[in-house]
Amino acid sequence: MAVLVTGANGFIAKYIVNDLLNEGYDVIGVVRSQAKADLLIKQFGGNPHLVMEVVNDITLLDAFDSVFQKHAKEIEIILHCASPLPSEGNDYEKTHVLPAVNGTVSVLEAAKKYAAQTVKRVVITSSVAAVMDPAKHDGSTFILDENHWCPLTLADAHGNSHTAYMVSKTKAERAAWEFLEANRKEVRFELATLLPVYVFGPQLFKEDAVGGLNYSNGQIQSVLCSSPGGELEDNTFKNFVDVRDVARSHLLAFQKAGAAGKRLLLCKSLYSAQDLANILNERFPQLKGKIAEGPNPGKYDVNSVVTQHFRAEEILGLKYKTLEESVYETVSQALEVGLRT
Repeated sequence: MAVLVTGANGFIAKYIVNDLLNEGYDVIGVVRSQAKADLLIKQFGGNPHLVMEVVNDITLLDAFDSVFQKHAKEIEIILHCASPLPSEGNDYEKTHVLPAVNGTVSVLEAAKKYAAQTVKRVVITSSVAAVMDPAKHDGSTFILDENHWCPLTLADAHGNSHTAYMVSKTKAERAAWEFLEANRKEVRFELATLLPVYVFGPQLFKEDAVGGLNYSNGQIQSVLCSSPGGELEDNTFKNFVDVRDVARSHLLAFQKAGAAGKRLLLCKSLYSAQDLANILNERFPQLKGKIAEGPNPGKYDVNSVVTQHFRAEEILGLKYKTLEESVYETVSQALEVGLRT
């Protein structure tokens, strides 16, 4: 049995590939360039159970046809991780929505055309963004609910790439559920979507941390690279989950029968920038006096962080890593590669 992983060079996806290989699966990774494919092959030591394929443009509705024409008889599981993160530019339809929506539909269309009866489960990496409603978000009082859908449209973006990202993730996930409903009689596979919150944690390969941390970890980097007496950029409460738990969830989402047909929020706990500053100042004595302490400095207290429980913990059997563990290992790697030198 082979598992197809799209966007295989991503922060989360590399951990997914690693977990799959460690459990003995054959992996077909899809990336957007030969250079990225070559790097992954190198990073995974030329593992014979990892095969790479290149799909240059996932906005094409037949983008994945060539992959399935070649591997349809092998693929039983699809883990669709490819999707754009918030980026610069004003053409959000082109930079956000089309890659997210068409990338999702194209992989499902290819499965329908070439592997309708052999693909058993499709797991899509959605986002908490697909359930959020900024109009109702009020710090720690907002309760996330897997039954909610983000109501925003591109008309609400007004030059805000994060809003465009929220719209793209919502549209892409809706497109997946709508595809399955429309094609239920023609395909065998079940669908599960995973909706992680802000994802922290070290890179699987240390070299990937050189030069700067990725989007979610950028909040940790902001504190790490702050100055004494400086203000924390954003001290509102957000939600966190560790990258290794997100990766593990992708495997469990196709291994567990109960995950079929579910939207599963992946979330460990609430945190604030003050929590990040407290952890860095407490766990890294060499940073004390060199970074911001925040308005309420003090020893990090794990009991002060509110934990929210979602059905992913029950359905998948997850035991999440703590905020302190995740932040400590992220910063340790960042310091090792000289991020603050």
